[in-house]
Amino acid sequence: MNRMISRLSEQQNLWPWLLLLPLSAYLLVFFAVPLADVVQMSVTEPTLGLQNYEKVLTGSLYRKVFLNTFMTAGIVTLCCLFVGYPLAYLMAHTSRRNAMLILLLITMSFWTSFLVRTYAWMVLLGNNGPVIWLIQAMGFEEKPHLLFTRFSSTLAMVHILAPYMIMNIYSVMQKIDKSLILSAESMGARGASLFRHIYLPLTAPGIANGSVLVFVICLGFYVTPVLLGSPREQMAAGLIGHQIEEFLAFGLGSAMAIVLLGVTLVILGIYHRRFGLDKLWG
Repeated sequence: MNRMISRLSEQQNLWPWLLLLPLSAYLLVFFAVPLADVVQMSVTEPTLGLQNYEKVLTGSLYRKVFLNTFMTAGIVTLCCLFVGYPLAYLMAHTSRRNAMLILLLITMSFWTSFLVRTYAWMVLLGNNGPVIWLIQAMGFEEKPHLLFTRFSSTLAMVHILAPYMIMNIYSVMQKIDKSLILSAESMGARGASLFRHIYLPLTAPGIANGSVLVFVICLGFYVTPVLLGSPREQMAAGLIGHQIEEFLAFGLGSAMAIVLLGVTLVILGIYHRRFGLDKLWG
C-alpha cells in the first residue's frame, strides 16, 4: 500500500515536467539553437576571434547608434507614461461599462500588425497627408518635414507601445484598496498631496512594469524606425539589418545582436532583483 502511494506521488510530481516538455522542445529548436548559431557567427565570421565585438564596443558609429537607441527607447517610454497614466486613471475611476469600452478600443490596436500601423502613419504624416493639410489650413505656408524623422518614428512607436503601459498601470490601479484612499482623506490628505504621497506610490509597480516592458520592446524595434525614421538616426535593430542584408557582415551583425541582448538581460536582471519578473505583466 505504501509503495502504491509513493508511486502515485512520484507520477504526480512528474506531470508538471511532462507538461513542460512541448514548450521546452519549442524553445530549444526555435530559440536556443538559433541563438547559439548567432553567438557562433559573432566570433567566427569572417575569422575566429573577438574582432567583431571590438568594433561594436569601440567604433564611433556603433556607439552613436546604441546611444540613439537608448535615447529613443527612453523618450518613447516617457511619452507612453505621460499618455498612459491619465488614461489608465480615467479607466480606473469611471464606470465599468466605460472602462471596458476604453479597454476594447485600446486592445483593438493589437488586432492590426505593426507593418499596417506603420504604413498608416506614413500616409498621415506624408507631404499630401491630412496632418500637413491641417497645418497649412491653420495658416502655416511652409510645409514641415515630418516623415522620415525621429519625430515620426517616435510618434508611431508611442502609438504602438502605449497599450502595454496603459494595461500594466490599469491592472495595478484596479487592485488598490479604496479604504487606503478613504483613510488618507479622513486624515486630511487632499488633491495633489493625496495623489503624490498616497496614490502615486501605490501605482509605482504598474509604472515600473509598463516602463520596463516598453523600454525593452523598443530596444529591438525594427520595422517602424526603418520605415519612418531618419537614416542618420538609425536604431540598433535597423543597423543590424543593414549589416546582414546589404553588406553580408554576418559576424558584425551577430555581435551587435548579442550586445543588445546582453544589455536587455541586464535591464531585466535589475528589474528582477527589485520587483521580480513574475510581476512584469501586472
